[in-house]
Amino acid sequence: MNWYRLLGQMPTVLLVDNDPLQAFLRKSVLEGPFSDVQRVGDSAEALCLVEQPQFAANLGLVISGQHVTGIGGPAFVAELHLRMPWLPVLVLDNGSDVAEDYDAESVRFLAKPFTNRDMVAQAGQMLKQAQNERS
Repeated sequence: MNWYRLLGQMPTVLLVDNDPLQAFLRKSVLEGPFSDVQRVGDSAEALCLVEQPQFAANLGLVISGQHVTGIGGPAFVAELHLRMPWLPVLVLDNGSDVAEDYDAESVRFLAKPFTNRDMVAQAGQMLKQAQNERS
């Protein structure tokens, strides 16, 4: 599905993943349907980016797929929502997460096993829903 046509101007998708190979593969898959995908290696980098007004203005979704080092998991999502409460976050299960830890309205937890198609579909739905809510 071409989410660009459905959403109009494509917002930025921020992928937070500290596994270089996994991040490369996920970013490649996401770049098919989404035109602006940025990747950072950890939550600290992501939080620094959302503090930049030009970046934050076009940020539409955060996908967290990291195998936590430093602040991560629910603490990262909570910190992110202190800065941008409306921002949708898709959390990719890393095997140690618990869905109940992510109960905010704008957060979805994608439990293992999931496919790249599942990830893309969830991301597209979340972007579309966020755009509808902000219009």
